[in-house]
Amino acid sequence: MIDEATKQRILDAAKIEEVVGDFVTLRRRGVNLIGLCPFHNEKTPSFTVSPAKNICKCFGCGKGGTPVNFIMQHEHLDFPDALRYLAKKYNIEIVEKELTAEQMQARTKRESMMALNEFAGRYFTTQLWKTEEGQNIGLSYFRERGFSDTILQKFQVGYSLNQYRALSDQAIQSGFSAKLLTEIGLATRNDRDQLTDRFRGRVIFPVHSLSGRIVAFGGRVLQQTEKTAKYVNSPESEVYHKSNELYGIYFAKDSIVRNDSVYLVEGYTDVLSMHEAGIENVVASSGTSLTHGQIRMIHRFTNNITVLYDGDSAGIKASLRGIDLLLEEGMNVKVVLLPEGEDPDSFAKSHNANELIDYIKQHQTDFIQFKSNLLLHEAGNDPIKKAQLINDIVQSIAIIPDTITRSVYIQDCAHRFNMRESLLGEAVQKARNQAKQQQKDPKETAQNQPSLLPVLDAQAVSGAQQTPNTAPTNLPYTYAQEQVIMRYVINYGKQPLAFYDEETNEYVYMDLVVYVDAILRQDDMPLQYPMHVSMLQEALNTTDTDLRSYFLNHTNLAIQNYAFALVEDKYEHCRSNKVEEAKDLTKHLSQVLPQVVLEFKMRVVKGLLKELSDQIKALSTQADSPQLYELFKQQAELIQMQRAIADSLKESKIHRLF
Repeated sequence: MIDEATKQRILDAAKIEEVVGDFVTLRRRGVNLIGLCPFHNEKTPSFTVSPAKNICKCFGCGKGGTPVNFIMQHEHLDFPDALRYLAKKYNIEIVEKELTAEQMQARTKRESMMALNEFAGRYFTTQLWKTEEGQNIGLSYFRERGFSDTILQKFQVGYSLNQYRALSDQAIQSGFSAKLLTEIGLATRNDRDQLTDRFRGRVIFPVHSLSGRIVAFGGRVLQQTEKTAKYVNSPESEVYHKSNELYGIYFAKDSIVRNDSVYLVEGYTDVLSMHEAGIENVVASSGTSLTHGQIRMIHRFTNNITVLYDGDSAGIKASLRGIDLLLEEGMNVKVVLLPEGEDPDSFAKSHNANELIDYIKQHQTDFIQFKSNLLLHEAGNDPIKKAQLINDIVQSIAIIPDTITRSVYIQDCAHRFNMRESLLGEAVQKARNQAKQQQKDPKETAQNQPSLLPVLDAQAVSGAQQTPNTAPTNLPYTYAQEQVIMRYVINYGKQPLAFYDEETNEYVYMDLVVYVDAILRQDDMPLQYPMHVSMLQEALNTTDTDLRSYFLNHTNLAIQNYAFALVEDKYEHCRSNKVEEAKDLTKHLSQVLPQVVLEFKMRVVKGLLKELSDQIKALSTQADSPQLYELFKQQAELIQMQRAIADSLKESKIHRLF
């Protein structure tokens, strides 16, 4: 147990900006800090940190709270263990008794796995430094490779004795179960159902999570035979998903933020050697292809990534798909090909930090140029292969989300391949159209086909029925109000605004589209019309800052036509010229958006009341029906909500732009 005084010391020491800053790159916006939410995938920052209140909150998914709440959610810890985490961060000593076997079994399965990994990590390092076998084999190997004791201790590398059950026996004696050992992958069972250590006879590289906890291990064999794999890694488990982890990220994150860039290498020793040379903003994919989860982790800290390839790597072409994913996430990608016969490990050993950085700066090239040169060399003078190469490059350019960046690459490649820019541009647009079509739900695509969607006046329309010749008749009753919301999203979606948050009693800053999405989620009143739902989601996900241009050039013709009708400048249609006096557009939008959303919610409530009224009328002959009583109760609640919304609308009546 943690005594009350120690608990209070931890709570007093923990600063929300420092705790969150270990996981999220924050930038100041007014009195608060803002960054990408670590709890859900987003491209527009909505995660707000308030140093004054010592709390955080995501206005996209709603998660947040105090430093302890944040750690509990992010690291999946209970309250006591979150306190222990913060105590370790702030060097606050907690004296506790060793956990008994019963207490160990009482912990959650996930925490038991994490505890077992920590135990194994300590065990492996002890074998490396304290046993004769570890020193003669493991430590000798690392020192022959040129690694200092400082680096070995920093990364907590270790050694597993070449014995069948050395680790397993120690773990079981310490209260861990054989079942847990096999579930987490530290042990396996042989053909005779006997427990054997997975990593025996190998040097060990612990894999740390973003918070520094050991979630997995990689083991390299030193006496390889034909039947022995060079590397063995922990299998997937409840605490380890390799697609979401990067080797070295815990030790690199601060340096990545300082340098606003990261170097991507392949293996464990590549990372160690770069650190040995004095370069710390480096991570490894550990021999696997890059995944969306790994890219999102990098993207929290920087937009700039440089991929280092071995000079004679045969796997460059196979890894190009992973770099395409980086482009798709909107990252700035550079590639460096090291001299022939060199890899990041060997090259870092023969150069100091300044020499290594200078080489990278002189030889790095953007990915599209690198890929073009690589495939051009492979194609030679074969026109068929050259055409295939151009199509391959087109696919890479097409997935880049930013319109301007795509245009620059189209110009560069047109010059490089001696082609008309317009021809290459058409090929890129065609590839984007095909990709969008493949992603679309066929049902939704059919709904979006009509281009004559009605553009309505939310103030004048009380229903959704339109004439058969101009629009579909199955529009939701909230259609007109949704349309007003979409006008603001398309015209000003990426405009950063200040909104008052009653929970924190202060202003928070976020893009207009993020506010709209958050406030609709908050009251569980989503948009109803499929096209509106789709457009709002695209507006949230795209990295394009000009949503007008994005939707006006959309690959779906129905959305494109609809956007044209919604981007019309409506200043001249406002009910009062007072809007023209609003010189501060940001302030005006911050005031008017809540009103617009309230009007939508009022329409939702009216629709629900009408449905209830119809149900009550149908059951009116059954006076004693329990169902009727429940309907009356719901009706009373909705009427109360309707009055509250009406009162809020009276207080916030502001001249709208649309």
